[in-house]
Amino acid sequence: MGLFERYLSLWVALSIAGGVGLGYSFPSLFQTFAAMEIARVNIPIALFIWVMIFPMMVQIDFASVRDVGSRPKGLILTLIVNWLIKPFTMALLGWLFFRVLFADWVDPETANEYIAGMILLGVAPCTAMVFVWSQLTRGDPNYTLVQVSVNDLIMIFAFAPLAALLLGVAQISIPWNTLLLSVGLYVVLPLIAGVVVRRALQNSSKGDRLAFLLAATKPWSMAGLLATVVLLFGFQATTILDNPLAIGLIAIPLLVQTYSIFALAYGVAWLWRLPHAIAAPCALIGTSNFFELAVAVAISLFGLNSGAALATVVGVLVEVPVMLSLVALANRTRGYFT
Repeated sequence: MGLFERYLSLWVALSIAGGVGLGYSFPSLFQTFAAMEIARVNIPIALFIWVMIFPMMVQIDFASVRDVGSRPKGLILTLIVNWLIKPFTMALLGWLFFRVLFADWVDPETANEYIAGMILLGVAPCTAMVFVWSQLTRGDPNYTLVQVSVNDLIMIFAFAPLAALLLGVAQISIPWNTLLLSVGLYVVLPLIAGVVVRRALQNSSKGDRLAFLLAATKPWSMAGLLATVVLLFGFQATTILDNPLAIGLIAIPLLVQTYSIFALAYGVAWLWRLPHAIAAPCALIGTSNFFELAVAVAISLFGLNSGAALATVVGVLVEVPVMLSLVALANRTRGYFT
């Protein structure tokens, strides 16, 4: 990795601090950015995510995507973790911490809302950020694309029923336009753009144009990540600074969940003898969350100032630094895999 990627954790930490500081100092500016949304999808964040993942989409080689079917283990493992394990362990940890361990610090109604927010995070597997984690671990971009695409397809049909089951309600109002628009913005459209650009450059008389584009856009990918972090934490600056105890209590079970799910998926991948280029993204996909959707649904169901909305915001707070630590762990353990 280059100097910038090697110290990415430092840049992210500075972006988090900068986002909180700017959001607290200039709340009206960030309120203006926050209001720029369609179907609860924030347009500035969507643009930065595009900047972040477009260079990765250009790397997708559809001729190699056809070969994924001959290596189904990674996809099977991801689906089992995302849909048969992760949502239920998140609900269990929420109940354990807020109904038992933290019962003396949180009133029952607020505890229920925190648990609901955690459940919404647990049933929303990550979409856009996965491509960043895969690239940082030198994962197979074609395999990662297939894993994300299959999870997105399942999420369209399974998110609402599974959330309703775990929340214990008969009906749950899911902002389908948010879900579908997010998948389109973060996966479908950048993928189409990447395919078009890749084919145009490959058909060019100058064969080195594709390599030049990838080298030129790599710094922009990381810049998109940092800009996204600044905006996300700027939007929630007041919430983060005004509720330090609540944020700490919510973060503990989320940390336990994140590291436990990664250990399970990564360990099974090692036992199953998956190559590292598949094993690392596979474990990271099962670990991270589609926090944009979780936040939108929490606000829709419980309100902007609810405990559920706060829990999903803490999910954003925990997500980036924790995932970077897992990326570092995956890179250090590369030698244990084939």
